[in-house]
Amino acid sequence: MRADGGEVVLVGGGPGDPGLLTVAGLEAVRTADVVVCDRLAPLAVLQQVRPGAEVIDVAKIPRGAFTSQERINELLVEHGRTGRRVVRLKGGDSFVFGRGGEEWQACAAAGLPVRVIPGVSSALAAPALAGVPLTHRQLTQGFTVVSGHLPPGDPGSTLDWAALARTNTTLVVLMGVATLPAITAALTAAGLDPATPAMTVADGGLPSQRDVRGAVADIAARTSEAGLRPPAVTVIGAVAGFRP
Repeated sequence: MRADGGEVVLVGGGPGDPGLLTVAGLEAVRTADVVVCDRLAPLAVLQQVRPGAEVIDVAKIPRGAFTSQERINELLVEHGRTGRRVVRLKGGDSFVFGRGGEEWQACAAAGLPVRVIPGVSSALAAPALAGVPLTHRQLTQGFTVVSGHLPPGDPGSTLDWAALARTNTTLVVLMGVATLPAITAALTAAGLDPATPAMTVADGGLPSQRDVRGAVADIAARTSEAGLRPPAVTVIGAVAGFRP
């Protein structure tokens, strides 16, 4: 137990390659009393936790083992209240579809100090590692990152896919492998040129990284035929036509 009380450190671990974890993130892992980690975190760095530190696996496997977000929040609070330094290690960046905001709120409500160490989001890293820039001054002046977890038309979706089709920015879709056919159909129905370049990259930053390229009209089929599985990122826009 620390004399100065417990704290929770939210560490974004990057896309999976331990080399892409920040120096600050690695130091937090090395000095943690408890590490609460996801399956998409750079798990190799767990070899550097100090002797006696506790590692808690809260992996969320699609259609498999699952730890609820509520339980994860409880674990952070429970261990933080014992006076220990708790590191929440997850893939990407904690505040980009990582539910870091929910974890921060839960800890703050419990009176625990929270520190945030940003990570490299797969939304940025995966395309870059595949040789695709999200912006290019001759092609596009911005990019939009969205979750594809809920398909167009789902009552729970808050996205305006028709508006996204008209933004003239690069569109980056996370968690959209299963819903990609519906997403691309909605975009083309809203006026996006079916010939617009598109790419899906899976396992960005890992030795197993693979990508497929095509157009909006066929990227869903190409992704499926290639057997690409989550975690994967799909990029839609002129920049997806870049070849490394």
